[in-house]
Amino acid sequence: MSSATIVQTGSKPWGVLMLDTQFPRWMGDIGCPVGWPVDLRYQKVKGMFPKEIVRSSETLQQHDVLPLFVKAAEDLMTQGVGGITTSCGFLVLLQNELQSRLPVPVFTSSLLLLPQLLADNATVGVLTMDELALGDAHFLAAGVLHKDLSRLRIQGVSGEEEFASAIMENRLQMNFEAAQRSVVSAAVALQKKSPELRHVVLECTNMPPYAKAIEVATGWQLHSLHQLLKASSAEASK
Repeated sequence: MSSATIVQTGSKPWGVLMLDTQFPRWMGDIGCPVGWPVDLRYQKVKGMFPKEIVRSSETLQQHDVLPLFVKAAEDLMTQGVGGITTSCGFLVLLQNELQSRLPVPVFTSSLLLLPQLLADNATVGVLTMDELALGDAHFLAAGVLHKDLSRLRIQGVSGEEEFASAIMENRLQMNFEAAQRSVVSAAVALQKKSPELRHVVLECTNMPPYAKAIEVATGWQLHSLHQLLKASSAEASK
């Protein structure tokens, strides 16, 4: 599916394929239903912890996870959802497979926004949970062309700081202020490396709660899964 194509789900809710997580969810996070422009329905994929999914494409392919996500999506469809999304941007690797098996629109990741952003900008940034695990295969699955890969600017958060450690360890508690400092620090680091950036995609669905702080620190225009679902809702209401 082209990232430039905004589908309409009408008044039907979006189904969210959730990883098996327990860490806190604040407004803006896909796991927090408050404040979203669309109604959300959730289905947890048992055993799919963050460490199972935030991996390189090679490692993920060694684990046959697709059937679990297809089954969870089918369960959501019995609840009447009009589209499927996920709680982890790394699941873009399953975009084509899920879309081919499901009769409703599928937006696995905010990375699907990249092709259109690259068409309009010389470079585009990506803030991610793990820049070493996020590779070309993820971007190609999102529809980015080989020739455009060099125009991406990628930055991950520190794995030792609150944001990443709380999520990847799937802890019950996470300090919001400390997590925000970590995400903003990563954003500032990316801006120092690539001062020309104006548009940045938040790969991680847990980052939008800190979007305002990132925007204040950098002046960037941020893009996230929230944008995709909001655009879908706006089109459906016309």
